[in-house]
Amino acid sequence: QVQLVESGGGLVQAGGSLRLACAASGRTFSSYVMGWFHQAPGKEREFVATISGSGGNTYYADSVKGRFTISRDNAKNTVYLQMNSLKPEDTAVYYCAAARRSVPTATMRLYDYWGQGTQVTVSS
Repeated sequence: QVQLVESGGGLVQAGGSLRLACAASGRTFSSYVMGWFHQAPGKEREFVATISGSGGNTYYADSVKGRFTISRDNAKNTVYLQMNSLKPEDTAVYYCAAARRSVPTATMRLYDYWGQGTQVTVSS
């Protein structure tokens, strides 16, 4: 069982930056692919970014490519999402998730564990 706790959300003006963190329990964090997803009000949850267990492979949604960076620190059992040049359309609840697999994936149903989410609000 893996427990995930997100932090770092908040209110920021358009063009600003935030860094989200997701702390994981357990001793095998490096064996999990980690992902970030977001869900805006009235919309379905969507993929944002994913990273392999070693951190060597990453993949992003087109909407955030070049603005967001996913990274991980396996010594701290933590995955991060650095969000720059934020836009009002980035406003959503952001969730981290863990998948027992070796290849990063954007597919939600392949993730086994989810955090409770952290709210990000970008004002115009």
